[in-house]
Amino acid sequence: MYNQSRCPCKSQTRVTHTNSFVRGLHASPDAPAVDIYVNNIIIARDVTYKEFTKYFPLAGGLYNIKIYQSGKTTNPVINQNVNIPPKSIFTIAATGMLSDIELTLVVEPPISRLPNETFVRVVHLSPNTPNVDITLADGTKLFGDVEYKEITDYIRIRPATYELQARLAGTSNIILDVPNANLRFGNIYTIYVVGLMNGNPTLQMLLPLDGSTYLTV
Repeated sequence: MYNQSRCPCKSQTRVTHTNSFVRGLHASPDAPAVDIYVNNIIIARDVTYKEFTKYFPLAGGLYNIKIYQSGKTTNPVINQNVNIPPKSIFTIAATGMLSDIELTLVVEPPISRLPNETFVRVVHLSPNTPNVDITLADGTKLFGDVEYKEITDYIRIRPATYELQARLAGTSNIILDVPNANLRFGNIYTIYVVGLMNGNPTLQMLLPLDGSTYLTV
């Protein structure tokens, strides 16, 4: 759930007048639902595992982000300062297991593209999964040897519906199969690999649009 009525659009320090856009992602596999505060103002309630918030505008500057178990306002699971550059788009993910949870910043840079061009990259956020290759079903490698918390470069890809697979790096061992990944014309995607290998919640790929597809900064 997202609350636009109380956006902390002016930070306490290093404020500019140029808006950036930021959204949150709950990617900690064993963490409960959470509430997110920015500069002590709540901006999202009851965010559950795998859920993205909407993007919200922030002036460039230094922000304090606190994340609490949903409904609580003591003992935050995360209390971290984050610098948001002006004219930028970010996803800020809560990553790791609850015992070592932290914020991981994923910048979404603008990409010049034609209307029929599609771009995709990978962010590996599964805390117990070793390095992976992201491939097509026929073994064609799109991204190789991606390690935990690595953010790959974008590649240009033909718009289509793909069967995507995650394999242990350098092997043919498929640990995740996603049969209907629809990559559409003109869009920019980040594949987020989340969950646990051989655990619960299971390994999954999230395929949201990057804000740079439709936001202007």
